[in-house]
This record gives sequence, C-alpha cells and structure tokens, in this order.
Amino acid sequence: MKNANKQLPTGINSHTRRGVLQATAAAAVAIAAPALAAEPSPAGKPDAADKGPAATRGNVKQSLVQWCYSKYWNEEEMARVAKSLGCVSIELIDPKHWDMLKKHGLTCAIAGSHGFTEGMNNPKYQEKCLATLRSRIEECSSAGVPSVITFTGMRDGIPDDVGMDNCVKAYKRIVGWAEAKRVTICLEMLNSRVNATMKGHPGYQGDHTDYCIELIKRVGSERLKLLFDIYHVQIMDGDVINRIKQHKDYIGHVHTAGNPGRGELDDKQEINYPPILRALMDTGYKGYVGQEFIPTRDPLVGLREAVALCDV
Repeated sequence: MKNANKQLPTGINSHTRRGVLQATAAAAVAIAAPALAAEPSPAGKPDAADKGPAATRGNVKQSLVQWCYSKYWNEEEMARVAKSLGCVSIELIDPKHWDMLKKHGLTCAIAGSHGFTEGMNNPKYQEKCLATLRSRIEECSSAGVPSVITFTGMRDGIPDDVGMDNCVKAYKRIVGWAEAKRVTICLEMLNSRVNATMKGHPGYQGDHTDYCIELIKRVGSERLKLLFDIYHVQIMDGDVINRIKQHKDYIGHVHTAGNPGRGELDDKQEINYPPILRALMDTGYKGYVGQEFIPTRDPLVGLREAVALCDV
C-alpha cells in the first residue's frame, strides 16, 4: 500500500482529489445501485428533491467538501445543493469557481494546496510546497477565503522527530506571509491505519493529534492551526470530545465522516456526532465544519441527514 500511496496525485483541489476518488466512487456506486434503481438519484438534478434547508439553527457553519460529491454534481449543481441544504460553503474547490460560489451566496471555507504525499517533512519537497502555499495564500487573501490546507507528507524513511523538525523549519518560513495576509494554514492529521484509497493513508507522518499539536506549538503562530478531522482522529486516537476541549485553541477547521468506512453519518457507524458538535460549539469555535464523507447511497439523502445531524 505504501507504493500505492506514492502514486496518488499530489494535489488536493477539485481536480486532483477527484482523480484519486474515481475507483472508490465507482465501487460505491456499484454497491449502491439496487437502492438507487428503486429511487432515482437526484444526481444532476440537485433541486428536484429539495425539502427546505436541513440546517436551520445557524450555530454550525457547514460546508460541503467538493471532491466527495464531484461524481454526482458539477460545481454549479453542487452550489445549489449546498444552498438548498442551508450550508454556507463548498471547500477544496478550484479557485476558478470562487466567484460562482459568491453568486450563490456561498464561500470557500478552506482552499487546497500541495498534496499529502509530498509534504513539509521532506526537504526535497519543501520548496515546491512552500511555493504552492505562498501562491494559494495570496489567492485566499484576495478572495476572502480564510484558510488553506497543508500536510506533513509521508514518512518515506524519515524518523518522526526529524520529520517534525523539518516541518517546523518549513512552516516558520511561511507563517509570516500567512500572518500578513490574514490567512490560516491548517495542518491536517490523517489516519495511517486504514489500508484503502482515500479512507486511510499508510505511511503518513502526521498521523496522531498530539504529534500535529506539538508541531503547531513549536511553530508558534496563530496562523498555523490543526485541521481536526473527526473521522481520522477517531481511528487513530479516539476520545474525540476531550481532545476537542484540550486542543480548542489550536483547531482551525473540522471535517466529518462515519467510521468505519468513511461513509454517511448514519446508524451504521460508531461516531456520535451531535454531542461532538455541541462540545465543539461550547469551546467557542467559530470556524467551519466540512462534510467529507464518501457516499455509499443516494448522495443528496445522505447529505441532508448529515447536515441535519450536525445542526446542533
């Protein structure tokens, strides 16, 4: 699996993650085919099954993560889906679509940058990653996009302490630019346990919450924070609510998905989302929560359920 990860695209925007997802999404559609045959999917007609917004309380700023649903809707259709559900953002979407989002009253909560396979832990990739981040931070600043994603990269024989030292040195070179442009760099912690494409990332170095938090603390900037992906945290560390409370000052963005499987937030998975979201809101969190699950059935039905569940 390690070699398979090396072959994954290095980007994380709408083009790159879409490519990574093709095999997984195809399999998911095949599995879900009987259900979709009984009740036609709204894919391509996102307004057809509109039942009003699923998010009505206004406490949680919910976002759709573009790569997860790109098989079902194009960018314009996805914007209509997001708006109809009461979401306020589509994230990790190509910057060329940011103006279109504004026309729908939406924003991009977090932008893509370099990928998770070639990251800051490896000196041979640092210059490319820093150049990508610098350019994307400039774009975010100009467009009012608050955050940009980043990754440690894969271990590839690099000891964890050396990888952290390398990351700290690299991020110290870019956080000043982020501070000046008022854009937050969010380091994502990913699970390294699950041996399935885009459900886990064997060999990823930043695979524990405490590791990423220590790295962030050593850089020491308000513009470097943690992307707290509840799915990945549950797999690697657990104790999600206490970790949210413990690291509240360092959480810059949040993602969701059901575990096991990275599917819908339904009763077939183990994460209890309403109390987790209430705990997050109790910390005073003002950022976005991105729905980043891979559909296994009707995508609009699954999204409506997830958005309503997280509307605490």
